[in-house]
Amino acid sequence: MYAAMNPDEHDRRAAHGGTAAHGGAGWQPRTETTREEMGSVWGPFGNDSEWGTLRDVLLHEPGPELEGLDDPDAVQMLEAVRPDLVRRQHRDIAEAFRAAGVRVHPLLPQPGTVGVRGSGQLREVPPNTMFMADLLFMTPEGAVLARPASRVRAGEERLAAVRLAALGVPILRSIHGAATFEGADAMWLDGSTVLAAEALRTNGAGLRQLGGVLSEMGVRVIPVPLPAGGMHLMGALRLIAPGLAALWPARAPETLAGLLEKRGFRVLQIPDEAEGRRMALNFVTLAPNRVLMPAGCPRTQHLLESAGVECRTVEVGEIVKAAGGIACMSAVLRRDSANA
Repeated sequence: MYAAMNPDEHDRRAAHGGTAAHGGAGWQPRTETTREEMGSVWGPFGNDSEWGTLRDVLLHEPGPELEGLDDPDAVQMLEAVRPDLVRRQHRDIAEAFRAAGVRVHPLLPQPGTVGVRGSGQLREVPPNTMFMADLLFMTPEGAVLARPASRVRAGEERLAAVRLAALGVPILRSIHGAATFEGADAMWLDGSTVLAAEALRTNGAGLRQLGGVLSEMGVRVIPVPLPAGGMHLMGALRLIAPGLAALWPARAPETLAGLLEKRGFRVLQIPDEAEGRRMALNFVTLAPNRVLMPAGCPRTQHLLESAGVECRTVEVGEIVKAAGGIACMSAVLRRDSANA
């Protein structure tokens, strides 16, 4: 049975740093870094690559929040959508991931309606929450929690924060103040370099906050100014393997292709503007030279396959009406490291 230490003895040892609580015998210093603790103290997540084998994604199958949306502009969609068909296509994406060996984590572990607004009161999920890639950016040490730029999407990040915490993902920073940042505006060029767009969805303050947390890891951020009409960097550029990229020139700055080529990338340019608008470039790299892309984009698929890329396809036409695609739906939680 534990015997209490005499108060005088406790005071004497404490004064000389003798107790474990004061750094004496029995003190156990925490010597591992956060990165080293991923998989033990924290969940086994992390990412520093756009093409490392994909292991875990976070998805949200839309529920009742898609019902009764008669005005697409009011919710920043391109056209009115059929909720049942969006859900069916979303399930097909999730199944395609599982078939590729990717573990799918739902945003809402239990079906039902939760919400994010009000003084602690839970209300409905906002209608764009299915576009999970916008809500976080994953690093080898945890996630940077986004702050979406539109009032329509305000609060979606609260749902992401709750789920990340439940999964054991460290939240390294929540973009805050007047800053805005969406995860689809950043991507890993290599294990020590991130490209990040400053445009409609991510402002200069958001870029600086992202750069601050990444600089603490020794990661450099290269700003990419998107041209007018560009929504996210994800819509202009995808990285497929070491040295292989796909670019939509109409949505990318003129300097981007040159930057990539100087880094040793072969840059494939989407050959069809109509296919670009059908989200041909909005694919997810499953592993080096293997992608999950939208069906119905034959010219883009041929371009990729001619470069040695294996293409798996899934129909997402109804999802595209909501102004997103496969990559928009998919928040990456874990890939094999670029340095593996």
